[in-house]
Amino acid sequence: MLKLSSSSQSIQPSSHSNQHHYQTHLSLLQNCKTQLDIKQIHALTIKTSTFPQTSISSKLLSLYADPKFGNLEYARSFFNQIETPNSFAWNTIIKSYIENHRSNDGLLLFCELLNESDILPDHFTLPCVIKGCTRLSAIEEGKQIHGLVFKNGLVSDCYVQCSLISFYSKSDDIVSAQKVFYSVNDRNLVCSNSLLDGLVTWNAMINGYMKFGDIESAKWLFNRMPEKNLVTWNSMVAGYEWNEKYMQALELFQTMVKGGPTPNNSTLVSVLSAVSGLALIEKGRWIHSYINRRGLRFDGILGTSLIEMYSKCGCVESALNVFRAISKKKLGHWTAIIVGLGAHGMANHALELFMEMQRMGVKPHLITFIGVLNACSHAGMIKEGYRYFELMKQEYAMEPMIEHYGCLVDLLCRAGHLEDAMNVIKKMPMKPNKVIWMSLLSGCRIHGNVDIGEYAAKHAFELAPKDIGSYVLLSNIYAAAGQWDKVSMVRKTLKERGVKKVPGCSLIEHNDKLHKFIVGDRSHPQSDEIYSKLSEMKERLNCAGYIPDLTQVLLFIEGEKEKEAELSNHSERLAIAFGLINLEPGRPIRIVKNLRVCNDCHNVTKLLSSIYDRDIIVRDNSRFHHFKKGFCSCMDYW
Repeated sequence: MLKLSSSSQSIQPSSHSNQHHYQTHLSLLQNCKTQLDIKQIHALTIKTSTFPQTSISSKLLSLYADPKFGNLEYARSFFNQIETPNSFAWNTIIKSYIENHRSNDGLLLFCELLNESDILPDHFTLPCVIKGCTRLSAIEEGKQIHGLVFKNGLVSDCYVQCSLISFYSKSDDIVSAQKVFYSVNDRNLVCSNSLLDGLVTWNAMINGYMKFGDIESAKWLFNRMPEKNLVTWNSMVAGYEWNEKYMQALELFQTMVKGGPTPNNSTLVSVLSAVSGLALIEKGRWIHSYINRRGLRFDGILGTSLIEMYSKCGCVESALNVFRAISKKKLGHWTAIIVGLGAHGMANHALELFMEMQRMGVKPHLITFIGVLNACSHAGMIKEGYRYFELMKQEYAMEPMIEHYGCLVDLLCRAGHLEDAMNVIKKMPMKPNKVIWMSLLSGCRIHGNVDIGEYAAKHAFELAPKDIGSYVLLSNIYAAAGQWDKVSMVRKTLKERGVKKVPGCSLIEHNDKLHKFIVGDRSHPQSDEIYSKLSEMKERLNCAGYIPDLTQVLLFIEGEKEKEAELSNHSERLAIAFGLINLEPGRPIRIVKNLRVCNDCHNVTKLLSSIYDRDIIVRDNSRFHHFKKGFCSCMDYW
């Protein structure tokens, strides 16, 4: 390839013919559709001597670096042929590395810029390399670049500010992020003499607060802004959703619809995720209707979000309807429906769709295989799970991530193959995380293995000493084994470490409101009616032959009647009673529970679905259970 000399950047067309070629080639480059087009015009520019022109070589570099055409290695090779690259060329190639998630290479190239050229990094270069530091968690390097910002006089540039605010907030240094923000901004949103630029930095600070988890500061800043744009509102909605403040996200979205800026796809994706977190199906359907009224298309991420929302709200048929209605299905749509079907215990359907996706020539990605392996796990399909795990490596040359090993461990633990799960953990090429040890611990709880449970708990405590879940599971293992002295020991440890147990909680939606119940709860306005309905339910259960599973009482209670009373007040039973009272006949009762459904409540709910002829859908912290006419979709395997 022809090298550009240091003087060639100043060459101008010297004849009418060259000028004609110059303009023609620029026009052709603007209309390139493929990498072959680019290479053909590249060859033409060399042949006609227009290649040395800065605008021509710069345009060629930007096209080679474009992910639509690109080949980053070829773009770098092209860049290396430029003897004295200008700032545009440096910024283009550095940005390409950062945007292609090769931040380390991008930062190394930035060091070359500093050490081997006379080009000063500018307001295009620095935000990009700060973003690279953020992605790499390169805190010291980011601080050094902050020093360059001062040195180069760019401290007032709002886009440099934004990147620094994002860097510090994502590095858990919200104090430094605030210092950057308040160093330039005044009360009137002034930044670079531009209201729009001011909004950019304020939006970045709101987003920084939200990422850091400081919701109140983000809210204070939002309320203080005299001007807000769509990005401002989206930062708040997305921030609430990120911090699991789902109801606040929904309320702010409703305010937008009534009198704020028109929500865009980003808003809708965030609010659909909030709906998923609460399993508010009526809200989800209203948002679906709003999207239809706006005439928005489902062939992108919006369709994926709708499929996920319906799946997580327990309406798998509606999720399937959305999926079938998308004419140009993308990988995200296939993955979302496969994951959803797997969570609902519809493993065979999920695997059929995976095979159909393969026949359609859609290549799965790593998340798709997580959905497939989860489907196998929830259905106890051990052979199939191993087969798909190997398929990922052999046919698609994908190296399993820790999430895939986690799925395999979970599959084995649910099926009671605890020793095999231990072997997988020992042979993993990476260090097991808390989720994997919790899967093993949960398997020990289900299958009553104290020894392996203690081993798993030890590792879980080391990784997350403040996480209540591992303590509760170990305590439950001891309680089920009748080892009450060890239960007391675990509770003492909890108290010493200041860890508080999260009570079992069930949520049910009615009249556009969420109703929350905990064990033995009598705070609800309809409490008297609910407990009256519980008594009726108990009588009808007894007539149906119900025998309480007292092994599920994980407190030290001596009398059988007392144990039975403790079971009858579990939160999901209170929610079912509320649903039977308030929801019209024939309408499904949908419940979201924060803990795993116990065996006794599972058996009771199956009987109640038959006794009252009601579909009852329960989403616990593991999966969905669809109870209908005395049976559950999980086939008693969860």
